[in-house]
Amino acid sequence: MVVRMRHTKSHTKNRRSHHALESTSFTKCENCQALKRRHTVCSACGFYRGKKVIDLIKKVEKKQKKAKAKVAQS
Repeated sequence: MVVRMRHTKSHTKNRRSHHALESTSFTKCENCQALKRRHTVCSACGFYRGKKVIDLIKKVEKKQKKAKAKVAQS
């Protein structure tokens, strides 16, 4: 079958010009000055926009407790 209204290569490439990947931008955390992705909670301290959102100490303790329980089962 022959395509009646075929798009040229340049037309196709112009349409796809905005498909290029963009690099992620990082900013410094206001609390601990570590690099973090924009609009996300800091993975080093758990702060977002000046407020503590995640208690990382509890999170680590919970993870260790879960690992101990898994080792005890084996």
